[in-house]
Amino acid sequence: MQVTQLMHASLLVQDVGVARAFYEGVLGLSPSTQRPDLGYAGMWYELGAQQIHLIALANAPQPTNAEHGGRDRHIALGVDDIAALKSKLDTFGLAYTMSRSGRWALFCRDPDGNALEFIER
Repeated sequence: MQVTQLMHASLLVQDVGVARAFYEGVLGLSPSTQRPDLGYAGMWYELGAQQIHLIALANAPQPTNAEHGGRDRHIALGVDDIAALKSKLDTFGLAYTMSRSGRWALFCRDPDGNALEFIER
């Protein structure tokens, strides 16, 4: 047996509408047409061969480290322009921190506190 690739990452959200406003309105992701009716609210986003799954869960656990997402559970996403992402986050008044390792990477949180890392590729 060999693990060969990451298929998707799931994030817990309390309000799918609020989460969609962030993932679609701020990050510019498009909803996937592949999500079947699973019997609970959620949303999928295609990112190449991988996906992000948002799963609605009332009283979702809060992040473990509110100051910097790099020291919390997080997913890393490739972007083509960190400066443009910073500008967009500033426009929406959303907080972020730069990587403390010196890499050209940015951390922010979605409305539910899920940590996201963005690495310029």
